Amino acid sequence: MRRFVLGALVPAIILVLWETLGQAGVLSEDGFSRPSLILQAGAKVLADGMLLKQTGETFASAILGLAIATVLGIASGTLLGLYRWMERVTVLVVEALRPVPSVALIPVALLIFGFGQVMSASVVAFACFWPILIVTVSAVRSIDPRVIEVSRVMGFPLHARILKFALPAALPGILVGVRVAAGIAIVVAVTVEIAANPRGLGYGMIVAQQSLNAPIMWATLLWLGIVGFLANWGLERLERRCLRWYWIARSGA
Repeated sequence: MRRFVLGALVPAIILVLWETLGQAGVLSEDGFSRPSLILQAGAKVLADGMLLKQTGETFASAILGLAIATVLGIASGTLLGLYRWMERVTVLVVEALRPVPSVALIPVALLIFGFGQVMSASVVAFACFWPILIVTVSAVRSIDPRVIEVSRVMGFPLHARILKFALPAALPGILVGVRVAAGIAIVVAVTVEIAANPRGLGYGMIVAQQSLNAPIMWATLLWLGIVGFLANWGLERLERRCLRWYWIARSGA
């Protein structure tokens, strides 16, 4: 509770100062509006369901893209982590594609998928794939080699060695990469909506900005921050629950 109060102190001071400067006419109503007006506008769009609809569209794209990136990133990263020769074969492709900005794929995704959820999800998946891949490779490489050697000596096939030994041992590190990618997924999904896709929270902000409706624009932006914070908090709690054995062992150590 103390951490929450201390954490809320700075935002509260900013909001009070913002409201005061807005009422005094120092901040432009066209660009900054006022927290009181933003709160009213946010309550209105929240009550009529528009904000919830846009939130669902944005997070549907983000979750779909993150799910695709998670499956492909963990599978590829596990193989590259276990087999050095596979990394040597693919290093040129990885290092050539990894620096490509995800937003640069928007025109390509539009040509392939057109407007809609799949287009946003494809760009999100590309952006999230690389951090998950890199973290997974690093996590698998950090496994004690004796664990993999024991599984090989016991005669387990490749898929069993991966599922029963490699992945459980590397899971704490992998989930950190997934949580980082989750934040990237939300950012990229909103960016795609702002740049090209007429749906979701990003498009709602653009419409509000073009119609000079500053309270709605700011309300959508602040709502996005709140929902993103709650999503990260939920993932952190889920990670703690799934890796309870890891945290118990770590605290005992």
